Amino acid sequence: MVIGDRQALESAPGGPVPVQTVTRPEDAAIVFADALPVLDIPLTTSVVAGQPNPANAAAVIRWIETGVALALTGAASGLVTAPIAKAPLYAAGFGFPGHTEFLAELTAASRHDGARGPVMMLTAADLRVALVTIHEPLAKVPGLLTVEKIVNAGLVTAQALRRDFGIAAPRLAVAGLNPHAGESGSLGREEIEVIAPAVRALRELGVEATGPSPADSLFHPEARARYDAVLCMYHDQALIPVKMLDFWGGVNVTLGLPIVRTSPDHGTGFDIAGRGIARPDSLIAAIRLAAEIAARRG
Repeated sequence: MVIGDRQALESAPGGPVPVQTVTRPEDAAIVFADALPVLDIPLTTSVVAGQPNPANAAAVIRWIETGVALALTGAASGLVTAPIAKAPLYAAGFGFPGHTEFLAELTAASRHDGARGPVMMLTAADLRVALVTIHEPLAKVPGLLTVEKIVNAGLVTAQALRRDFGIAAPRLAVAGLNPHAGESGSLGREEIEVIAPAVRALRELGVEATGPSPADSLFHPEARARYDAVLCMYHDQALIPVKMLDFWGGVNVTLGLPIVRTSPDHGTGFDIAGRGIARPDSLIAAIRLAAEIAARRG
């Protein structure tokens, strides 16, 4: 079931797709064979392809809130979010960096068994990477890394690998921050003072964690066979290898929440909007992964 503006979906380019409004989530399965079921929450202004409008920000926020509420009540098995245009949301007063942080706020009062996220994981091909820091300027990353933050991200990741990915004994590789993982302190002391103690703490908590390891030797095929996920310290350390492996098919998964949430690993693509050339690979992969995780959670 899609949550959004029915009229905008009906007028979208790319070929005729029949659309049918539903008022209850359970009706989506009934109409799906013949049409795309849409829980219609109209926009306040018309849509022009490739031109985001802050006037529609409130409706977009309501779509997200509605999807989360359906997932929390069990009316939906999970939530697959399409990319959002952050700039018009910020212009309308949206106070979160993006989807992930907003979803954490919306689910904060709901029960969750295990370490609490949100932790961003990206998956592509045979690689899974989880992030300790997400959308932070590189200059701020060293100061944001703490033993507690790394340990929590590692626990969230290990627990999700067991519960959501069906890996009974997950192996976690932990990346260093500096070149050569600090070269015994000569290229930086974060590995000695923060990351290595966090790895030891994870082991004491029963997580099979190794590292800190130089990031430049963690992502080749032989290395990927030795772990189930890499815990990365910052955004590009994780996303560059993912997008090198499968630029079109990567998926963003939010770990450590009481709901299932996935998303395509790409942005809005306003430069190609309305031209009918956008590739659906990542969205399809995100839907499939959400279904797999929901099935494992039962």
